[in-house]
Amino acid sequence: MDVRAEPPSEEDLDGVVRHVLGGGLIAYPTETVYGFGGLAAPRAVKSLRRLKPGRERPFLLLVPSVAAVSELRWTAEARVLASAFWPGALTLVLADPSRSFPAGVRGQRGGVAVRVTSHALTGRLVQRLGRAITSTSANLPGERPAADGREALAAASRSSAAEEFWVLDGGPLPPSLPSTVVDCTGSVPRIVRPGAIPEARLHAVHSEIDVER
Repeated sequence: MDVRAEPPSEEDLDGVVRHVLGGGLIAYPTETVYGFGGLAAPRAVKSLRRLKPGRERPFLLLVPSVAAVSELRWTAEARVLASAFWPGALTLVLADPSRSFPAGVRGQRGGVAVRVTSHALTGRLVQRLGRAITSTSANLPGERPAADGREALAAASRSSAAEEFWVLDGGPLPPSLPSTVVDCTGSVPRIVRPGAIPEARLHAVHSEIDVER
């Protein structure tokens, strides 16, 4: 779906929503790189695993809001960071004590990584869905992440697991670091992946943040 010149119509977006709700996968632009994703449900997660073989880390989630994932354990520190940097390139890892999310999204230690995207098109889609979608960089193992829709489509086409796959082509993205990932499952927030939001900006909002060495 070419949406480089103008945003998709409500009818077009409804078609994407139906595709995702039916278990289909999509590629979409974010504030960092293009992502592959689908519903945070076992069938769609399994399809995404087949699309990106060899990946062992859990997939992060793009969510419409804090309230949409209220079943996760929101520490006071996580709420402060989300309030300061969402929508944006900050991913927060939160505990999932009720095991609300499936394996492949929930990590071995029980954490789930979430963020609210600041990309207008994908943010609109997630809001329309009203629920989380998975997100992983649009590339095959060993390749660089896709920076535009054509690269995302090419990466999906090279996978033997690609089935009916939709691409939202929002045009090329400017170079960017990946999202910064902060683990908020412990007593002190901890940066586990440096990225687009510098450590200094995080410390300006919350002084007690550790860095994984």
